[in-house]
Amino acid sequence: MRLKTKLVLAITALVLLISGLLSMVYVSQLLHTAVEQSYENNHMVAELVLQALQKALQTGLEGHTVDPHHPEQLRTLEAEAIRKDQALRDFLESVNRHSLTGFDVNIGDSVGRVILSTNPENLDKPLPVRPDYNELRNANQIQLPREVYGKKPQVYDIAVALKRNGDPFASVHVGVRTTFLREVYAPWLEEAFTLMGFALGTALLVALLLSNLALRPLEEISMQLDYWSPANEELGGAEKEQTRQDLGTRVSNQIERFGQRMRNVEEVFSTLKTNLDQILGNLQDGILLFTKDGRAVLVSDAARRFLQVGRDQILGLHASEIFDRGTVLGRTLREAFDARVALINEEVRTENGRRISASVDFIHDDMTGQGLGALVTLRDLESVQAIESELELSRRMSAIGRLTSGVAHEVKNPINAIVVHLELLKTKLDTTSPSAMRHLDVIEAEIRRLDRVVQTLVDFSRPVELQLREQDLRDVIGDVLALATEELSTRSVTLVSVLPSKPVIANVDADLLKQAALNVIQNGAQAMPDGGRLEVVLETDRKFASLRILDEGTGIPDEIREKIFDLYFTTKSEGSGIGLAMTYRILQLHHGNVEVQSRIERGTEFRLRIPLSSADGGRRHLQPASVQSEKGPGE
Repeated sequence: MRLKTKLVLAITALVLLISGLLSMVYVSQLLHTAVEQSYENNHMVAELVLQALQKALQTGLEGHTVDPHHPEQLRTLEAEAIRKDQALRDFLESVNRHSLTGFDVNIGDSVGRVILSTNPENLDKPLPVRPDYNELRNANQIQLPREVYGKKPQVYDIAVALKRNGDPFASVHVGVRTTFLREVYAPWLEEAFTLMGFALGTALLVALLLSNLALRPLEEISMQLDYWSPANEELGGAEKEQTRQDLGTRVSNQIERFGQRMRNVEEVFSTLKTNLDQILGNLQDGILLFTKDGRAVLVSDAARRFLQVGRDQILGLHASEIFDRGTVLGRTLREAFDARVALINEEVRTENGRRISASVDFIHDDMTGQGLGALVTLRDLESVQAIESELELSRRMSAIGRLTSGVAHEVKNPINAIVVHLELLKTKLDTTSPSAMRHLDVIEAEIRRLDRVVQTLVDFSRPVELQLREQDLRDVIGDVLALATEELSTRSVTLVSVLPSKPVIANVDADLLKQAALNVIQNGAQAMPDGGRLEVVLETDRKFASLRILDEGTGIPDEIREKIFDLYFTTKSEGSGIGLAMTYRILQLHHGNVEVQSRIERGTEFRLRIPLSSADGGRRHLQPASVQSEKGPGE
């Protein structure tokens, strides 16, 4: 069924229902009015008959003496007077003939017998027992039609009494028949049905007009949807024929297809936004994108470090609200925005001495030259230098790795040969020369020490196969603290640990990570020969877990800070110079890094940063990595 047909039927049914209800009320009121009019007319007839009856009695009983103790005599004289009065008889016949709803008129005496009636069969009989006409008058909207249009016709009584000395003396009864009421009411009923038919016809006409008016916006919507639909989107033959016949179906299908395209676009947009957020989250540079009216619509997480404002608090704000003239960086960027002047790698030194490179690029449409927005880039020059230093350290570690690999290979074989010949020489000399044997023992001890050094070089440059598993770093660090507690207590070092209450999950090789942390903890304890406080703090920073190890030692001088991760570099007389180099290498294998902050005579803080697993930090799982002997750490 077409939409237009449905609208016509719906509007017609609605109008028909309303007009039907109103017509029912109207018809019921008409019937009630007819009943009231019939009552008024017939009650007036009864009053007129009663007046004529009084005249007849006055005339007929004039000159007669009645014994009050004989009521039968009075009733007899009353009946003779009434029946002999020809004027009364003619009047009864006249009013009964002209009454539209009157059935008969009866005059009864005080005992309820009919003295005179328009129906001769009722004479000298008891008055007919009929329901009171007031029952019709008091009937409700449902009962009244049932009484009037019932299967069995009814005669209702309208009575008027003539009293003598306060007692009923005679009465006039007018009978009203329901069939006569129907005849009187019929023209009014026909008029009501005619009005209903007219209302129905008008409803059909109005429904057609309203359906056309209601469908006109749908036509416009359909045209707009056709305009926005792709040019290559075509319907099948059957569907095209159906939509051509039914506008509602066509619009519904178009909206459904348009909604599906919107959902697809929303999914693509959501994916792009997620990828963009991940990219911006991994950027070290602060990125802010502004619209042509100067409002921020894209802000990287790193930007909050430069502006000291939350990322969510920046979005939607105007540049004048973001860049504070009270700071050097904010004033520089604000002046560039106000003057619409681009900045290219402008170096800004903040109040705390931090060096930042700021760039402001204004974007324009190549065709019209109209401004589209602006891009602000903030870069931490100190971080760049730190990265360059780390790369330089990686290159040195790589060179050391290649060197140690070659040295170990070239030295190991001669040492093995020397050891063999030394054993042969000791066998030949035996006990013949004790002084010579003592020198041989010294040579053997030194050769074995040299062999251990060479073996250390081999172990450092050997490929490492990581045994990666998702671990709770709290458990890993807890094991390290348990191992180090006894040694630290002998050095009068107080160990303080702060671990988070929630699990810190990372994909790591637990044994290697324990070795890296233990190396740093031991170095911290050795830096406090007189004892002190060593603090170990595990915390999370977005996608990384950060293990902070703080001591109260003498600190690391600036001139040697960049060398502490070099292999065999040490400032301790008994140190090997391998521990921190191994720690640096282990963190690189885990895609992490090591940061150092130190102040002379105040202590040193090592920060070991390890990527969280995908469940904790949104990062993919790490795969086992290995480093070949010809490549150093970080390559």
